[in-house]
Order: sequence, then C-alpha cells, then structure tokens
Amino acid sequence: MREPARRHEGTTAVEPFALDRYLGRWYEIARLDHGFEEGLDCVTATYSLRDDGGVRVVNRGVDLSEGEASEAVGKAYFVAGEDTGRFKVSFFGPFYGGYNVLALDEDYTTAIVGGPNRDYLWILAREPALPAAERSALVAQAAAMDFDTAELIYPRRGAACAPYRDE
Repeated sequence: MREPARRHEGTTAVEPFALDRYLGRWYEIARLDHGFEEGLDCVTATYSLRDDGGVRVVNRGVDLSEGEASEAVGKAYFVAGEDTGRFKVSFFGPFYGGYNVLALDEDYTTAIVGGPNRDYLWILAREPALPAAERSALVAQAAAMDFDTAELIYPRRGAACAPYRDE
C-alpha cells in the first residue's frame, strides 16, 4: 500500500513528479533559517542518482563573514512512490527527515520545498536569482501554505559568491 502524499495539513507533495528533471543544481533563493545553514550564503543543492537507486544530495554554502565554505553530503529515497515528490533524507547516519517538493513549475525551474513540518522551507531556482515578481509570487504561494514567510532569509548571491563557485 502506498503512503499518502499529504505531509502536513494544507500541503501535498507534487504529483506527478519526474526525478530525472529534478536532478542537477538548484540555488537557494530563500529559506526559513535553521541551525545547519545558519549564517550561510551562496547556498546550492545538487542532486544526482546514487548506485542504489536513491539520490545523492550535496548542499553547499559559504559563511561570507569568515570566508569559509561548507558542504554536507546526504542521501534521499522516495517515500510515496517515484511519481510523488516526497523523500526521506539523511545527512547524519541512520537518521532521516522529511523533504517534500510542495510546488514545482512545469519547466522544473523553480520549487518550493518543505521539511517534516512548517519550520523548514526552501524556495529554490535553477538560476542564482529570480525577477522580483517571480520571487514574490513564490513567497505568496508559500504563505498560502501557512509557512511563516515573514521569517524568510534571502541568502546573498552574485559577485560575493564567485570565489566559491565549483562550476
């Protein structure tokens, strides 16, 4: 029996979901802050296939005040079937947390991702920056899902990140 796609009240993981289109690099446009990304700018998440059928997750960011780059490598696996954007993700051994693609444009160029509860939110894009109107529309969409968008952090991008690009 498949687990339902619903994750927290008022949100549903994207269906249908195509992992092959989601793979690759995403830039963090905004996030709700949390300890494991605190103080980081120039944040990217890169997804690739693992040999065991899962997804390799590489999160990178830079503490620009210290000039220190940070990288976390994890793994993710589908929770509700391969056509639903709902995963369990682990960066710390056997412990897994929820990762739910809650909104995704049809071209797979922008996404809204939530964690296991409304304390975690990421707005992602394939490009380092979005036009203001597009960014505002994504923030409004997240607010409509009852995320506290007044608390969003917008990491710095652009020239400050150039020395840390791994492209």
